[in-house]
Amino acid sequence: MSTNIDHVLHEDRSFPPSEAFRSAARISSEEEYDAIWRRSIDDPDGFWGEVARQIPWIKPFDQVLDWSDAPRAKWFGGGQLNASAVCLDQHLISGRKDKTAILWEGEPGDQVSYTYAELHDAVCRFANVLKARGIKKGDRVAIYMPMIPELAMATLACARIGAIHSVIFGGFSASSIRDRIEDGSCTAVITSDGGWRRGKVLPLKDVVDEALADLPGSDEAGVHTVLVVKRTENDVAWHEGRDCWYHDELAKVSGECPPEPMESEDTLFLLYTSGSTGKPKGIQHTTGGYMVGTYLTTQFVFDLREDDIYWCTADVGWITGHSYIVYGPLANGATVVMYEGAPNQPHPGRFWELIAKHKVTILYTAPTAIRAFMRWGDEHVDKHDLSSLRLLGTVGEPINPEAWIWYRQKIGGGRCPIVDTWWQTETGGIMMTPLPGVSATKPGSCMKPFFGVDPVILDSDGVEVEGDAGGYLALRKPWPSMLRGIWGDYERFVETYWSKFKGMYFPGDGARLDKDGCTWIMGRVDDVLNVSGHRLSTMEIESALVSHGAVCEAAVVPRPDEITGQAIVAFVSLAGDASKSDELVAELGAHVSKEIGKLARPADIRFADALPKTRSGKIMRRLLKDVAAGREIAGDTTTLEDMSVIESLRDG
Repeated sequence: MSTNIDHVLHEDRSFPPSEAFRSAARISSEEEYDAIWRRSIDDPDGFWGEVARQIPWIKPFDQVLDWSDAPRAKWFGGGQLNASAVCLDQHLISGRKDKTAILWEGEPGDQVSYTYAELHDAVCRFANVLKARGIKKGDRVAIYMPMIPELAMATLACARIGAIHSVIFGGFSASSIRDRIEDGSCTAVITSDGGWRRGKVLPLKDVVDEALADLPGSDEAGVHTVLVVKRTENDVAWHEGRDCWYHDELAKVSGECPPEPMESEDTLFLLYTSGSTGKPKGIQHTTGGYMVGTYLTTQFVFDLREDDIYWCTADVGWITGHSYIVYGPLANGATVVMYEGAPNQPHPGRFWELIAKHKVTILYTAPTAIRAFMRWGDEHVDKHDLSSLRLLGTVGEPINPEAWIWYRQKIGGGRCPIVDTWWQTETGGIMMTPLPGVSATKPGSCMKPFFGVDPVILDSDGVEVEGDAGGYLALRKPWPSMLRGIWGDYERFVETYWSKFKGMYFPGDGARLDKDGCTWIMGRVDDVLNVSGHRLSTMEIESALVSHGAVCEAAVVPRPDEITGQAIVAFVSLAGDASKSDELVAELGAHVSKEIGKLARPADIRFADALPKTRSGKIMRRLLKDVAAGREIAGDTTTLEDMSVIESLRDG
């Protein structure tokens, strides 16, 4: 039996950047990239020391990396800084104080913008409100808010006073909020009376009240403050003494709040991810390394320029929003677009309308969103002028080649490079990516490691694989923005990420290197199929299905089979005017056989009007495994956006 992951997808197309883009890019040749990357691996102290000195320190560091207690890394030891000051204060003296920092639009169409000077003042006042409520350095503060400017301000205000923020996506259930508040021992919650989503008001304050109902409060051991930002003017219940309106508190404070000096390894934030055991993992990121990593990746991956209008469509409730809406772009002095609502509200062309309206130059979005745009139809794109765009990016999961091609041609007009990025909540920042002025990009490949990233692909015995074979992705060296632990459970941190391959970080993904040394992420190894002794990547089979014109989205899972061990079950959503039929099932099976081989042909193809997704847009394949096997749905479903999707699949 193979100890590798079999590679069956073949993709030979490549797209070099235009000469105009290349000539103006920060890095414009493979030779230049190779030299910088090699130095970052061979001399990490010298490389990262130089990068770190580009951001403002309150007290200079005296050691770049201490790896003597691996896997507990210590970066920039002896140094002190403040993440809020890196994002704001430095720009007030660099000539950017009147530059737009945040350009925000709500789902109903209301707008507001903040210059760096205005954002600095707002954050200082927010920080003083927190201090007035007794919140201090080291306290944990849960943030459960819609995508409004105050969400970014809340994170920066916590950072300014040294409080540790724990942002919870503003669509999670009360039980999910309760779990995160309890695990982090949060003493305060920042929320809103509500937020707009798909034309409706989400009652966020009510959900917080439900979450806190069974938790201790009003003392040192529990939540003593719920700070409520007014957004939708809807009625909310009130707990005197604990609850307070942000706008009332704001009137009592000044705009002066010196940044708290933070040790480089002081915790900046916790961000929870779902664990396989059902208990969420509180991923812990510290101040110095995280700020250095997000600062550098934002600058080079997006080839960021002073006049760019940059839009990452993620929510700040996810790591993408932390790193590439708040900390990375603001550390670089960028103009950041924030949007509150859904991409199809009030119409399926809302994203393209916003790009044309605000002259967005950089767009960073998720493959699941791109596939939704494809399903909604090109006519919604064609109504809007997207000529301001100069760079596109993808994030969140591997993108199938056909969606990549549509994104390049339809959204980028065939002229915009695409940076297909691979990274995780745990890595803090982008780990593998094309650099847009360097790479002749390949649809579906994240191409090469970023500076300081040293990947290797191994078989199950920990031996490096040869040639174009798939295996387990691992990282051999520490990097500044890496997680420092799982909150309150260091043993789980070691067991989860550092135990599979000695001395290496294991992210849980499979990957392969092609003949040109380009990396292809093959998906989570937990999702690998074992068919007749062959280990197949679900991502590759899904890509083959989506390359058929009738399919806009697909999810592939295994079910038990007495003969082959596992059989392949594919759930497919159809595009446009395609009709469900037995003939189409046969055609799709034959298409997969032709594209990647008979071994990968699904034993069962099921049509789905929609696929079960989290509120962040990721397909919940573990639920589809239960449906495919005819089992009861198991595990936590609180992150599922629409339970009726599972019910319809099961009934069907």
